Formats: sequence, C-alpha cells, structure tokens
Amino acid sequence: MTGVEVAELESVRVTRLLRDDIVLGRRAPGSRLIERDIAAELNVSRLPVREAIRRLVVEGIVVARPRTWAVVKEFTAQDVQDVAEVREAFETLTFQLAAQRHDAAGLARLRAALDRETESARAGDLDSGRLAAGEFHTCVADLAGNEMLSEMLQVFSTRLRWLFGQHDDLDEMVAEHELLFAAVADRDVDLLGELVPQHLSRGRALAERRLRERTEFAV
Repeated sequence: MTGVEVAELESVRVTRLLRDDIVLGRRAPGSRLIERDIAAELNVSRLPVREAIRRLVVEGIVVARPRTWAVVKEFTAQDVQDVAEVREAFETLTFQLAAQRHDAAGLARLRAALDRETESARAGDLDSGRLAAGEFHTCVADLAGNEMLSEMLQVFSTRLRWLFGQHDDLDEMVAEHELLFAAVADRDVDLLGELVPQHLSRGRALAERRLRERTEFAV
C-alpha cells in the first residue's frame, strides 16, 4: 500500500470520527478545529485531518475561515426552518417509496437497524442510539430505490443528522421508528404521509429547543 493510499484511508477514518463527534455534540458549535491538535489526538499526520475538515465543510457542518482555524458550524433558527422544510418533502417521499419497493431482504436490514437502536435505548447508550437512528433513516433511503433521490439526500444528510439526530429520549425515538417500520412493512403509503411529518416535526421542535438553550446560555 502506497503512502497516498494510506493517507486516503486515514482521511476517511478521521472524517468519520470528526463527523460523529460533531453530530453527537462532542465538539460544540463554534469550537475551533485545530489541525495539529486533532492530528495529535488521533495519532495521524495533519494531511488526513486537513482533508477531513475540507470534506465536512462540503457536508455543511464545518465553516472554513480564511487565515484562521475552521470551526464547527453554528446553526441559526433560519437554518433549522430551511432544512426542516426540505427534509419533510424529501423524507416523506423516501418512506413512501420504501414502502412501495422494499423486498424481504431490505426489510430485514431495516429491522436490524431498528433492533440495534432498541438495544442502545435499553442500555441507555445515547451515542449509539443516535447513530443507529441515523442508520435507520439511511436504510429507508436505500429501500426507496431512487438513485437521484439518494444523491439529493446525501447533499444534506450530515446536516440532518446534526440538527435533528440528538434525541435525548431514546425510548420515544424507538417507539416512533417502530410505527414507521410497521407502516413500511405494511406498504401503507397513506399512513406514512401522516406519520413522517409528525415524526419530523418533533425532531424540529427539539432542534429549535436546543438552539434556544444554547442562545440563552451564551447570553
């Protein structure tokens, strides 16, 4: 394996680690991403860290600042509204297509993702539960079987996870996903047209609450 290939593999790993840290709230909005510090923390050179930061800028959760350090993006109330409006349209369609097009193997993968989410909730493991919840939605997108829709979702999927994926009540999240799973399994497109907006509305309300709390704390 060449040095370039090793650097590429390290870049993928560092990107995943930094992405998860931001999505799970381990790196707070506005915090600086200092290449040398992250490289030392992860025991890598600065090159894969630099590449990871560039990738996360493209994904919309890091802001590059000329001649200074990149920082974790600080989302505004308008950001939450804009993304939530787009998300409702795309995800409702995604779930409905998944209901129409899933096969037995695909449904089994979705069930497995939900089972991992349930196990995390029972263990009280917030980080694993939140990651499993994101995996549940990603699996639904795969079941939808629409390449263009998948490409469009990938454009803002990381922002979706950050804004709406930090649930504190894992049991409630699992209960909502159980309802969605059952509707997908039953191919109940009409019910999903009701359940998905309700589910996303609760996620939006939580994101807005967290944003208000951060703003009040800052003041």
